[in-house]
Amino acid sequence: MGALVIRGIRNFNLENRAEREISKMKPSVAPRHPSTNSLLREQISLYPEVKGEIACKDEKLLSFLKDVYVDSKDPVSSLQVKAAETCQEPKEFRLPKDHHFDMINIKSIPKGKISIVEALTLLNNHKLFPETWTAEKIMQEYQLEQKDVNSLLKYFVTFEVEIFPPEDKKAIRSK
Repeated sequence: MGALVIRGIRNFNLENRAEREISKMKPSVAPRHPSTNSLLREQISLYPEVKGEIACKDEKLLSFLKDVYVDSKDPVSSLQVKAAETCQEPKEFRLPKDHHFDMINIKSIPKGKISIVEALTLLNNHKLFPETWTAEKIMQEYQLEQKDVNSLLKYFVTFEVEIFPPEDKKAIRSK
């Protein structure tokens, strides 16, 4: 219904508007600089045949222009590219470990990836029991690649809170 109204407004009085636009004065050529005008007049007075050459058409150049053939193809639209990207092979998924962390949203995790909760759990396990939770065991347990596990253990640590007892009796005690 909206397209019908818009089309009616767009086409209203179309012929008169087109006629008015056609009958308007065409834009004139930009004015030349005074120094350019004097040079042009001088050149035309020295070579009057140039003025005739400017006005006439060159048949040789026109024949060259007629011989030009342009063959073009439309570029691939982004919609087709996106459609091709969405048709990927199905990934393998695994169920998340330790369901006691309120992971209602997470139904499955792609193989080779872990959730935040799992990352914190495995980092904490490795920190507390490094001899049992080795990189190889973590790799097998969470189905990760060896280089990813090594990088994870090397560059990430969990927070550790340490409370130091006051050394002297004048220190402020927490309530």
